Amino acid sequence: MKKIFGCLITVLSFAQITNAQVSRYIVKFKDKGSNSFSLSNPASYLSQRAIDRRTKYSIIIDSSDLPVTACYIDSIKLSGAVTILNISKWLNGISIQTNDAAALAKINGFPFVQSMSGIALRTAIATSGTDKFEKEKEQLSPQFKETGVTADFFNYGLSFDQVHIHNGEFLHNIGLRGQNMIIGILDAGFNNYQTLKAFDSVRTNGQISGIYDFVAKDNSVNEDNAHGMQCFSTIAANIPGQFVGTAPKANFYLFRTEDASSEYPIEEFNWVCGAERVDSVGGDIISSSVGYTTFNAPLSAYNHTYADMNGNTTMAAIGADLAAKKGILVVNAAGNEGADTVAGWKYIVTPADGDSVLAVGAVTATGVAANFSSYGPSSDGQIKPDVASLGVGTIIQQPNNSVGGGNGTSFACPNLAGLITCLWQGFPEFNNMKIINALRQSASKAASPDVRIGYGIPNVKKALASLLKDFATASASVSNCTATIQWISKDVSSMKYEIERKLPGQSNFMKTAERFGTGNAFGTHPAYQYQDVLSGINSGTITYRLRQIIDTSAAGLTAIYIDTVTIDLQAACIDASLIDVTLAPNPARDLLTVRVTTPNASSSIVIQIFNSNGQLMSSLNKSKAPGTAFFDDVSLARFAKGKYYVNVYDNNKLIATKQLIKL
Repeated sequence: MKKIFGCLITVLSFAQITNAQVSRYIVKFKDKGSNSFSLSNPASYLSQRAIDRRTKYSIIIDSSDLPVTACYIDSIKLSGAVTILNISKWLNGISIQTNDAAALAKINGFPFVQSMSGIALRTAIATSGTDKFEKEKEQLSPQFKETGVTADFFNYGLSFDQVHIHNGEFLHNIGLRGQNMIIGILDAGFNNYQTLKAFDSVRTNGQISGIYDFVAKDNSVNEDNAHGMQCFSTIAANIPGQFVGTAPKANFYLFRTEDASSEYPIEEFNWVCGAERVDSVGGDIISSSVGYTTFNAPLSAYNHTYADMNGNTTMAAIGADLAAKKGILVVNAAGNEGADTVAGWKYIVTPADGDSVLAVGAVTATGVAANFSSYGPSSDGQIKPDVASLGVGTIIQQPNNSVGGGNGTSFACPNLAGLITCLWQGFPEFNNMKIINALRQSASKAASPDVRIGYGIPNVKKALASLLKDFATASASVSNCTATIQWISKDVSSMKYEIERKLPGQSNFMKTAERFGTGNAFGTHPAYQYQDVLSGINSGTITYRLRQIIDTSAAGLTAIYIDTVTIDLQAACIDASLIDVTLAPNPARDLLTVRVTTPNASSSIVIQIFNSNGQLMSSLNKSKAPGTAFFDDVSLARFAKGKYYVNVYDNNKLIATKQLIKL
């Protein structure tokens, strides 16, 4: 994560503030001196879950975690007709509202004040003005008829495409649906979420853990803008056969940080305050579908330029990267500026430029970049957007209880954020950046990222396989001619392990055993053991390879090698009474391996193949040392399909007859 240098915001002179007739300001403090809280007692300002996150990922509790010094806030409050709006410990500042010029002058003179800047004109009115999300609303499609996709755990109906574009149903099918994970959504309001059918399940099950309005300073977000509700629905909806979200079993905090009727820098400050709240309550994920470039007059002095999109300049980016530093996985919409030729801004918006933020662009159901999706890279050369999700015709809940389609990176972002939540649920051992890296590397353009969709469309099944490979461990030992292979992985009962072995002198691995998974839900750590009796095996190095089939279905068959281990067999394990002949594979196509075990060396091992009429088709003469030998050059290429018999002789003595099927 990049270091933060310089002031957080540009300081305007007091004369400029007065002329602009602003009424809301940010006051930034120089330090956290005389603080009544201490780093040694974080439980007084962080939830236990937030502390546990820091402990789990070895995150140091530092001065940015300390609340703003109370006596500084009190001094501001008592300086005149001043109302405290929001407080940011990460930015070490507060937002205030006042028209009291004398109070402003007094505040500006306090020795502990670093800067004071006007950042908004008036008190927010939740429903006034022009809705900045109107462009997305105009792109909504009419209500669809109910349909169904029933092969998976959820009957997704219309929303199948937006889940399937990431193979998200795979996570749901193995039990990863967001349980015990906390998502904080920062947006402009969650209109009618208390009554809309998409949220019946989360309301009934008590999955909405908290709400707060940082704009109006109250505990209600139901009457505000619908944009946040629509984003929320892509994650939390549960209308079987019609609309199911990407993490419908997660827990949620709904925070209004955005004033949809205006665009002022105070909204960036609110965003940081919302992110801090997600951290303090112990949240795991932030899904944010807001972003900032330019501001309403007369505060155009605060307008961002493309040069500012470097992850270190804006309040929102600094706050987002601090959230990531605290262990939260921050997912933000890249922006809908890609086709905005009139304004001349086609690039990502902040805080999507944060170097530790996963910026999400928009694609169609066929994987083509949406024309409106913002371009990267960031101004300092980061690959942005990082990834992309379905943002054209994304199924969303509407305020009138209908379900329709909407366009925007606003909907691509939470759609993917829900699946990220499910993925991380399966791997709590790994930190946020490990999960982000797995997603990037799983994506469709990982080998050649571009400025439109970055690393591409993540495949969460592939990401899970990568994380599983990093997690799983195995070991092997040998005693009394018995090898013991032990391993730990994560699975469910529908998954399967295959143990493959390569013996001394053997060039290829051969499967020797298989085990089905035992996990009830993916995320537990089953421990397994397999014992391999090595009778007839020569001395030398024996290698075992563990293959885990995570999807055993014919259509989605997916397997990975989770580990490889070796043992050193000091002496041959030869049983004087043991004679064995094995054919592999059987049935076979073009090549056959004949494994022959005898206690003694032989100068003449004859392998003869007869057809079903008793006609000799092939004869080979080999030699072998004591123990087991593999003759893997028996060609069947000229044989017709059918049944054959293989006779094996040791110095003219028939030791085995085996039936062979030629494919």
